[in-house]
Amino acid sequence: MPLVTRRACFALAAGGALAGALLARRATRPNRGRSGSFRSAFFPNVLLSTHENTAVRFYDDLLKGKLVAITFMYATCEGICPSVTANLVQVQQILADRVGRDIFIYSITLKPTEDTPAVLKQYAQMHGVGPGWFFLTGRPADTELIRRRLGAVDLDPAVDADASSHIGLIRYGSEPLERWAACPGQAKPSWIARSILSLGAPGDVQAG
Repeated sequence: MPLVTRRACFALAAGGALAGALLARRATRPNRGRSGSFRSAFFPNVLLSTHENTAVRFYDDLLKGKLVAITFMYATCEGICPSVTANLVQVQQILADRVGRDIFIYSITLKPTEDTPAVLKQYAQMHGVGPGWFFLTGRPADTELIRRRLGAVDLDPAVDADASSHIGLIRYGSEPLERWAACPGQAKPSWIARSILSLGAPGDVQAG
C-alpha cells in the first residue's frame, strides 16, 4: 500500500475517532472556558507508576503540553509486543535527543496486576530503552479507562476481551495542538518518526 494512502487510512480510522470524541465532548460543554479544559476533561488524570517506580498523573504529567507516542503492551506477550518495542527503539534512535525533551514515548501495560514497575523496568532494560520513554502500570480500572479513551477498543466484545487485540498500534498526538493519529507499530521506523513529527511540536502553539 502506498505511503500516503496507508497514512491517511490509519489517521482517519484511528485518529479521527479520538478527535471526534474530543469535539463531541467540547460541544457538550460550550461554556467550559479555554480549550485545555476540554482536553483535561476527556483524558483521564488517573495515577500511574512508571517503570522507575515514579508516581505520575496521566494528563497532568504525561500528556499536557506534549507531543507523545503511546502503545499498549504487556511483558509476557509472545506475539508482536517485543517486535513493536524493538521497532520503537529504532524510532527513538532516529528522534535522538528530542525524546525526553519535546517528544515522549509511553507504553501502557494491558496486564497491570502482573506488570509491576519492577517487571516493566526489567522489560525496558532488556530492550535497551532510552530516556524519555516510560513503561506505565496502575490500577486495572484506570488503565482500562485510558485504553478506551484512546480508542483501543474493538466493537466485538469477545475480541475486545482479548488483550492481544490491542497491541501493535501506535497512537501519537500533540496534546496542545489537538492533533491525533495512529500507525501500525511494525511500520518502517523512519516513517513512524516522520509521522510523529508531522503533527507539530508543542512550541508551535501560539501563546494566548
